[in-house]
Amino acid sequence: MPALLHEFHHHRLGAEIEEAQYAEADIDFFDDLVTGTNARQGEIDRLIEAKLSTGWTLERLDKPMKAILRAGCYELLARDDVPVGAAISSYVDVAHAFYQKREAGFVNGLLDNIAKDVRA
Repeated sequence: MPALLHEFHHHRLGAEIEEAQYAEADIDFFDDLVTGTNARQGEIDRLIEAKLSTGWTLERLDKPMKAILRAGCYELLARDDVPVGAAISSYVDVAHAFYQKREAGFVNGLLDNIAKDVRA
């Protein structure tokens, strides 16, 4: 985990990579999302799986989708300083970078369902 954080701190956040400018980030917030999601992955995975349709498992989702859902779920669980709508909207935006409208809608619906349980 420290090597991953170091890579992002020094070579990704705020950098230009392949003609794309990466945004600056709040390092403490970024580190909390990464380390917190990793530390609570079992709990997070159970919350996500409880909201998946019958017959679906987390293993059926590809890696980017799992990462989006896990980070979003962690933010809803642990970052009360971030409003629910802002958190969900951020992960829907991330989903749009990787997927079509249908998958972004899936992220929106699943995180909204989780938020109703963890932020009630």
